[in-house]
Amino acid sequence: MLKKFLVGIALIVAGVVVWRFTQTSTAGSSTGPLTVYVRSDAPESDNPAVQSPGIDDVLKMASDALLAMETNLDDYTARFVKQERDASGVLGEPAEISIRAQTRFGGDENQSPRRIYLRFESPASLQGREVIWAEDLYDGKMAVHEVGMILGLKTIWLDPTGMIAMQGQRYPISEIGLVKLVEKLIERGEQDRNNPNVEVAIKDGHLFDEVDCQLIQVRRREPSDSEDDFSVAEIVVDPQRQLILSYRSFGWPEQLGDEPPLLESYAYHDLKTNVGLTETDFDTKNSNYGFPLF
Repeated sequence: MLKKFLVGIALIVAGVVVWRFTQTSTAGSSTGPLTVYVRSDAPESDNPAVQSPGIDDVLKMASDALLAMETNLDDYTARFVKQERDASGVLGEPAEISIRAQTRFGGDENQSPRRIYLRFESPASLQGREVIWAEDLYDGKMAVHEVGMILGLKTIWLDPTGMIAMQGQRYPISEIGLVKLVEKLIERGEQDRNNPNVEVAIKDGHLFDEVDCQLIQVRRREPSDSEDDFSVAEIVVDPQRQLILSYRSFGWPEQLGDEPPLLESYAYHDLKTNVGLTETDFDTKNSNYGFPLF
């Protein structure tokens, strides 16, 4: 009898999880690109804070950031804010998430397993949700602690790339984080290395969390027809720490003069590096977390 009851609860939980992941992707709005862009043929005297380099300069900055992380970034914590448009074209609500991440660059030979812990702080419908994923733990499954009386009864184990986990998401959990962000930027930049329809501007003195950063803006004059196509991309770089703190990209407006639609936005606020995360930080049995004991 007890076994049937637990099976029934599991089926209810699975069904509700599908609904909740789907409901995350609701229509929303976002501000458009920042107005820092100047054409590459404009004289620098028009705005001395704005430089007009090329895509090679952006690739150099991204490569330097990746090298700095390989040398200096074992782990980090941050207040991660993201907003994404999913494959169906629906723009999800902005989500604020407390993140703890261990990079692959720790250990004696830069061979630490990648691990991620997430706790959703907003929107209200997801507040309290916790997620853990690690390359070397739980057979690669994603541990999910949902909120609510029924959903919170059991830890839910999901395939990170499966249908349920990917509902309303642009990328799987294994693809998020500072390192993956930089690697993705390098990959996209390489595609535009010889593209004559790409223009780049870099603005110094851009404030992000009270820190003087550089704002890089990349614009395409016409669609590229690539899978990751965008009209405008914006990257915020902390030059002192050589870390990319924010990335946003925008699609193409339906009509001339319309604001380009947001495709994806990721920002790492209150970033603290090399805080000494341990296996306990990625353990569902951590007493500071809300994962059920079974």
